[in-house]
Amino acid sequence: MTLSRKIPALLALGALLLGAGCGAGERTPVAAEIDEPSYREGQQLKNQGRNNEALAAFLRVIEKRGEQASAESHLEAGLIYLNNIRDPLEAAHQFRKYLELQPNSKQADLVRGQLENAKRQYALMLHGPNPLEAVQPDLQEQIDRLTRENTELKAQLAAAQANAASAFVRLPRVAAEADPAGGSAATPAAMPPIVTTNDAAVAAAPPPPPAPGGSSAFFASPARPATAGTSAKPAGGPPAGRTHVVQQGEGLFGIAKKYYGAGSMARVQAIYEANRDVMKNENDLRPGMELKIP
Repeated sequence: MTLSRKIPALLALGALLLGAGCGAGERTPVAAEIDEPSYREGQQLKNQGRNNEALAAFLRVIEKRGEQASAESHLEAGLIYLNNIRDPLEAAHQFRKYLELQPNSKQADLVRGQLENAKRQYALMLHGPNPLEAVQPDLQEQIDRLTRENTELKAQLAAAQANAASAFVRLPRVAAEADPAGGSAATPAAMPPIVTTNDAAVAAAPPPPPAPGGSSAFFASPARPATAGTSAKPAGGPPAGRTHVVQQGEGLFGIAKKYYGAGSMARVQAIYEANRDVMKNENDLRPGMELKIP
């Protein structure tokens, strides 16, 4: 082949190679994703609070580079969809694409957390909020209050059972009296036990009817000796000006019982009314709080 014939063939081959190189350059992105003009524009718009325009810029990057080469734009679009557009379904799609492309990146764990957040938001949109979440903050406080009241009621029940067991008073037998006719009167049978809760009930009981044979026998409960260190309670209720420092685990029932002898609702309400300046409700008790005892 002569030289004149080789030159056109070489020129054609060079043009073919040049065209193939240009076509490959158009299909393969050369610049890094974060250097794309649309990506930089999206960051600026996002910083200015123009989230819809920023989202459009990031989507242009994805469209230009393709989904397999736009991990950072997928992440930015997902955050805008989740936090600003309120579209958790589309946000979840964008987060999945990022994790598919960058499963081991430094942000992968954070993106997985955002994906779970998007799933929860989507579930709330479908089914509504969980009613238990509204009462959850008060649930533990109610459990603690009920536990304290249960413990106090058990203690009161045990004390009442002990008092009932010791409240039986048995009257003494009366000796046989001489009969005026020379005999002796039959000894009356022992009286059944009388149940009483205090000495005043026994003292106020009426005397029994006359015994057979015309004589009368008076039955009375033997007087109990005074106990050392005890004295009659003064009339007029508890003294004024008392205060109580709340201890750990105490409730108003226990405090009322300590000062009044019983933890009734009336006593609990009285203590609460006297301390409404420091208590929000009847369960608002904190260790170290000083309460006025009316």
